[in-house]
Amino acid sequence: MPNFTTRPEIRGTFGVVASTHWIASAVGMSVLERGGNAFDAAAAAGFTLQVVEPHLNGPLGEAPILVWSEANRSCDMICGQGVAPAAATIAKFRGLGLELIPGTGLLAACVPGAFGAWMQLVRNYGTMPLAEILGPAIGYAENGYPAVDRIGMTVATVAELFRREWPSSAAVYLPNGAPPQPGRLFRNPTLAATYRRILAEAGDGRREGQIERARNAWYRGFVAEAIDRFCRRERVLDSSGRRHLGLLTGDDMAGWEAPVEPPLTLDYWDYTVAKGGPWGQGPVLLQQLALLKGFDLDELDPLGPDFVHLVVECAKLAFADREAWYGDPDYVEVPMGALLGADYNNGRRRLISDHASLQLRPGRPDDRMPRILVGGLEATLPAAGIGEPTVTEHGLVAGDTCHLDVIDRWGNMVSATPSGGWLQSSPVIPELGFCLGTRMQMFWLEEGLPASLAPGKRPRSTLSPSMAFKDGEPYLAFGTPGGDQQDQWSTLMFLHHVHHGMNLQEAIDCPAFHIEHMPSSFYPRTAQPGVVGLESRFPEATRNALAHRGHRLRVGDAWSEGRLSGCAREQTPEGVMLKAAANPRGMQGYAVGR
Repeated sequence: MPNFTTRPEIRGTFGVVASTHWIASAVGMSVLERGGNAFDAAAAAGFTLQVVEPHLNGPLGEAPILVWSEANRSCDMICGQGVAPAAATIAKFRGLGLELIPGTGLLAACVPGAFGAWMQLVRNYGTMPLAEILGPAIGYAENGYPAVDRIGMTVATVAELFRREWPSSAAVYLPNGAPPQPGRLFRNPTLAATYRRILAEAGDGRREGQIERARNAWYRGFVAEAIDRFCRRERVLDSSGRRHLGLLTGDDMAGWEAPVEPPLTLDYWDYTVAKGGPWGQGPVLLQQLALLKGFDLDELDPLGPDFVHLVVECAKLAFADREAWYGDPDYVEVPMGALLGADYNNGRRRLISDHASLQLRPGRPDDRMPRILVGGLEATLPAAGIGEPTVTEHGLVAGDTCHLDVIDRWGNMVSATPSGGWLQSSPVIPELGFCLGTRMQMFWLEEGLPASLAPGKRPRSTLSPSMAFKDGEPYLAFGTPGGDQQDQWSTLMFLHHVHHGMNLQEAIDCPAFHIEHMPSSFYPRTAQPGVVGLESRFPEATRNALAHRGHRLRVGDAWSEGRLSGCAREQTPEGVMLKAAANPRGMQGYAVGR
């Protein structure tokens, strides 16, 4: 008998889509059915996610996109992570009396990267007119979509903040004075009007010209003008407990375009895994694999203490290096070659013992000396950790994220992780119907760190889509929301698939865990040394053994860890088989295909 799964692993030959919301997955599939390719489908699904998951992403957020083009036989990262404004200096924030960048409000807004990234995708790789890409999102914003429970729950948490301080958000998200009701239709007509105006200004004619005019309307036209006015005129209460103007200007937006970069890769047995560069946390998945490659995982029980212990201890070492060494490589020298090298990882692997480490232990690649901050304070290495992450009276300090994967019948693949522009983190700009992002909270206000704030620099984002190649051929597009957990849960899915023989759905359904050992990427930037969060479905014997080894366990609900989805393309003796799977947790992710 096959193992029980919460839903089948989708299989077909025409196309597959998986995402964190069933409507976005259906929209992506509808584009494939109309003759669009994976890039058209991903963009349409991505714009739809902005509408149906406004607590997880928005039009002024970010969207890193990994792309495999079968025609070009190449893999690229479209870096939809915007940069810090020209006025965003450490001295500016220190002059405001701040030691950390607030997690809410206007001060943490980068140049919004999502729109530019989706435009790069459809311009460089797509085939369909822009109206067909934006049409589903506009339709759902105008006509309504059934609100999932967590939209209303999120709005309820910040309802008083909206009423008291952010009336433009109250106007959108507290219709008739109450949060959106689960299962009831919810609309955002102002958002729809913004995208309709984008289409009007894009006009008719050749597709490439349309897309460029749409980009100009966003980054040099009415969208940039509305953002500029709002940031200059509105003093907004943020998580510092004070009111501040924004720093982002129209000039910041006009000078930005989403870069297209080659991904970083690591060979892992028969696979090559591709990730974004160290401007984000993506390479930390590769570092975990480089460490785990020295252990025999095939024979380990995926629910047993030996497997969990090894993965946890390797994650601690990799994430310590993330803190010490990752930053925008356009601004800092990141020793990525050394961090992924065999000699370095052989040495790091020897630090792992049978007992849980409670220390934060970054390495010394190329004999460089690491520095790490925790909660804005210099950590005394190798120890670290102060305080608990909090939700302040001034609103939620972080949101979550979305994810989508697409493979079409021609072999094109997309993995994208849209996020930011959360409804709960910044007030709605009235003319636009949506709010700015707060990704700049991931910078440090301390000179000399790889992730120190600087104008024009990318924050060290947690957004981290993944691809894997098998025997040199494109095979798997996968990823998850989850902030610092993204490259932990994605690692688990990959390991379960590769070492434990699980299909995609089995790997997603399998009980999961994560560490909180390292400094959080989000305000207030605290760490929890030795803490492992895991689902209660892990056997009691495993939990007892882990506790005996010194792990500080935080046992969550049975289905509380992970938001994964994935699509795969496998060459079988009978022909190419497409596969897809999505997360049952939260009861909104879905995979479709035929």
